[in-house]
Amino acid sequence: MEYCVIFCTVPTKEVGLEIANTLVSKQLAACVNIVPGLTSIYSWKGEICNDQELLLIIKTRGNLYTNIEEAIKKIHPYEVAEIISLPITSGSYEYLQWIVNVTK
Repeated sequence: MEYCVIFCTVPTKEVGLEIANTLVSKQLAACVNIVPGLTSIYSWKGEICNDQELLLIIKTRGNLYTNIEEAIKKIHPYEVAEIISLPITSGSYEYLQWIVNVTK
């Protein structure tokens, strides 16, 4: 079984809550942490941008990534949303088993 953590930045708490609730209620994610106070500096359409965002940390199974990406894109207001996945190479057996038990 492969597990992953997905990072997704959002512009507001409301957007973050909508995405988090959707993913957990549809059993696509076991848990979504919403981390406030993120400053993002990035290049967009030839300009340097400096925005306040929130970071979603999504814990799930690797085989659910495509479904999660689709769900996020339906809700996310950005033209190009940050949706990146990193593998979980190890973790406590109990926590990883919990991810399996609460996701489809």
